[in-house]
Amino acid sequence: MKIPDLYTYLSEFLSPAINPLRLEKGANKDYYLGLDWAEAAALYPKLAEDGFGLIGLFGLEGFRGYEGLSLLYVFEKRNYSGALVIIRRTDSPVASIAAIFPSACYFEREIRDGYGCEFENAFDRRRLWLHETYPANFHPLVKSFKNQPLSLPAGVEDEALYPFKKVSGEGVYEVGVGPVHAGIIEPGHFRFSAIGEPVLNLEIRLFYKHRGLEKLAVGRDIDFGLKIAESVSGDESAANTYAYSSAVEHICSVRPPRRAEQLRLILLEMERLYSHLSDLSGMLTDVAYPVGAAALMALREELMRWNKRLSGSRFLKGIITPGGLLRDIPAGIVNELADYLRVFEGRFNQQVEKALAKTSVVDRFETTGIINNRLLVPLNITGVAARASGADIDTRLNQPYGLYSELAFEPPVLPEGDVMARFKVRVSEVQTSLGLILQTASRLSAGEYIVPLKPQNGYSLVLVESPRGQSLHWLWLRDGKIERYKVRTASYCNWQAIEHAVLGDIIPDFPLINKSLNLSYAGTDL
Repeated sequence: MKIPDLYTYLSEFLSPAINPLRLEKGANKDYYLGLDWAEAAALYPKLAEDGFGLIGLFGLEGFRGYEGLSLLYVFEKRNYSGALVIIRRTDSPVASIAAIFPSACYFEREIRDGYGCEFENAFDRRRLWLHETYPANFHPLVKSFKNQPLSLPAGVEDEALYPFKKVSGEGVYEVGVGPVHAGIIEPGHFRFSAIGEPVLNLEIRLFYKHRGLEKLAVGRDIDFGLKIAESVSGDESAANTYAYSSAVEHICSVRPPRRAEQLRLILLEMERLYSHLSDLSGMLTDVAYPVGAAALMALREELMRWNKRLSGSRFLKGIITPGGLLRDIPAGIVNELADYLRVFEGRFNQQVEKALAKTSVVDRFETTGIINNRLLVPLNITGVAARASGADIDTRLNQPYGLYSELAFEPPVLPEGDVMARFKVRVSEVQTSLGLILQTASRLSAGEYIVPLKPQNGYSLVLVESPRGQSLHWLWLRDGKIERYKVRTASYCNWQAIEHAVLGDIIPDFPLINKSLNLSYAGTDL
């Protein structure tokens, strides 16, 4: 299926209010449009009405000859290939657009923390990743800020504590979960308000382990940037290193050899397989079906061992690089993998059938944790969560990259939006990934697996479909060094879906709902 290019659509959509000739093409399918405050304010509502979603918003300094802070607003129109990037300088007051595009709320708070930029009429001015102990006027993404040890106070005043939303009324009580949990997981705080059993409100607070990866990337070479991409989220290493490498390749006008693209696709789908196996197993664990969970985890362990054979890493690190692959994968190993996966499919299907035959599993999954379809575009919810709520979207198809445009497959879509739908969508995606790997393995080309590249100046936007959904990478290179590297993973936006999914359910269902979305703390907290 050929996806129409966004540029043609934008040319008609913008005219006559804005001259389409002002659109400038980036290194990939990213189209840049510089607007002043009045032009932007007039355009945002029209974009929302026409079905555009805000999928990214970030700041940078020294862009296109303007030494101050510029804001880049990234918009996508689903089922069109490409992205519109609106550039706004902050030499005049900047208004919040969260009332038009709710996904902007997190983005604006993040920019406020990083750069100190205030958004007029913002309905949420709380800090996002700068917690209470950070001093006032501390904005580490500003270029003039130098990384150095920081002395933090031993405690904070009561008035400096994070102001959670209050739900009041007779019989309303609060239950706080985290940020330290019983399991070996990263920190996150979940504050429930409930009357009796049903949840009335949930507020999530994350960003307890902010690592400063964006600041760390500035001034580094391309090889160091690859290590940062690998570190964004440990179980999305292939997706993130692929996106980073693709951005470098677009900037340097280089295309990897076909063999490298084929092997990359196999690695990306192996990552999707083991990720989904973990999620499916975890969901069965949370409804007390350990026999089925253990069987799926055993299959996942086998996949992880195959990852080790393919790449040298169970988590597929250290193999994808700008220009192709750091090492070849022999055809014999690929053929062995294909033979294994043909057997794997039957074993996997057998375990799924057993699980869904259990009434205790079905009872807990059905009607639990419903995500309403109308939230998907406003909050930029993607991936399994979106497809299980009726959205026919998948970046591999809507924004084709690599060799995905050559392969025929359809994303599984279910309308219910509950835990059961997310379970079934993952099952279907496992089967789809198996098919993609087998198709690619059967056509594996001979030849080179990497091409040399020479660093050039430029910037590129890349969208990929990680196991959790759409991830956005924007890279700017200048004089062989990274000027700005921005990553927005699927988890960053999808976390907000949980606050809606739990409403009306009971607190004991929260772990199941949470697991059915499989969101990454690290992937959110860069």
